[in-house]
Amino acid sequence: MIVVFLGPPGAGKGTQAAHIIDKYGIPQLSTGDMLRAAVAAQTPVGVKAKTVMDAGKLVSDEIVAAIVEERIEQDDCAPGFLLDGFPRTIAQAEMLDAMLTKKESSVDVVIELRVDEEALIGRLRRRIEEALARGEKPRKDDNEETFKYRLQVYQDQTAPLIPYYENQGKLKAVDGMGSVEVVSAEIDVILDQFGR
Repeated sequence: MIVVFLGPPGAGKGTQAAHIIDKYGIPQLSTGDMLRAAVAAQTPVGVKAKTVMDAGKLVSDEIVAAIVEERIEQDDCAPGFLLDGFPRTIAQAEMLDAMLTKKESSVDVVIELRVDEEALIGRLRRRIEEALARGEKPRKDDNEETFKYRLQVYQDQTAPLIPYYENQGKLKAVDGMGSVEVVSAEIDVILDQFGR
């Protein structure tokens, strides 16, 4: 079972990914984690990525795709995996499709967590207020300007994947505004069709 997760920052993808890993026993492949692991392991792709990152540049789609390809060859991915943070663009989605086709495989389902962006900003404000009320410093990424910028990047780069996967008949939208349990239950209904 190969699952792709889509949704803007703050939609609850991390929380739901933990549920999927736990219930379905497939690993979550986060591009950031894979990139760090490949650099640490000094794999050929990791060495290439480190050179680019050390120069202060963004890692190319080709390098990210190569890291994903390297990772999905590992034994724990045999029953399937959950992709989080990849693909981020149409170009990356096309690379993923080509990579999986070579393995005579394909993405089974794309789960889009739909959320109200204004409500997300409201949640963020509450989190900041609650941290301050407890006398704590808000998390570094709990910053409204940064958050709005990340939402815009999602809209510009990643949201075009919604019609891309819709046209393939693979997109399943889930209302991400419900409680964690309600959202998990909706995701289970979708994933149970693909077996465990």
